Amino acid sequence: MVLVIEQTLMSMAVMKTHKDGTLPTNGEIFVFGSNTAGRHGAGAALVAIEKFGAIYGKGWGLQGQSFAIPTKSHTINTLPLSTIKAYVIRFKAYVEMNPDVDFFITSIGCGLAGYTNEAIAPMFRGIADNVSIPKNWEKLIVDTGGTSPAQERV
Repeated sequence: MVLVIEQTLMSMAVMKTHKDGTLPTNGEIFVFGSNTAGRHGAGAALVAIEKFGAIYGKGWGLQGQSFAIPTKSHTINTLPLSTIKAYVIRFKAYVEMNPDVDFFITSIGCGLAGYTNEAIAPMFRGIADNVSIPKNWEKLIVDTGGTSPAQERV
């Protein structure tokens, strides 16, 4: 029990956060929700194409100073949570393989895709410390006790 509390406190100490809706200012990679077709026409995806070098037609991965994580299909339908989680797992592996790169994660899946923060944020538990997450995700990622997060869309 003490070890779990100590690990949680250590995680809280290293977790970098930012106010949701803000943009990176220190050269971090802008991580945004995309559709698998890479049609970056709205929300954070549009910001990514306008300001961070996202490539139209590329729905996954590093592009310029941005990284796309699909939350919608090529037909712009919201992806199931299990599919989004698979992309997040791949992203977490990429982050670990690039410890010298800093990432700025937006509230992917919580805007146009319609999921709640409680459904998406826990997918990022255990992520490396070279990321900044939305401040409102911090408790959802660090808190490992209690009930499982709601999985409904808004």
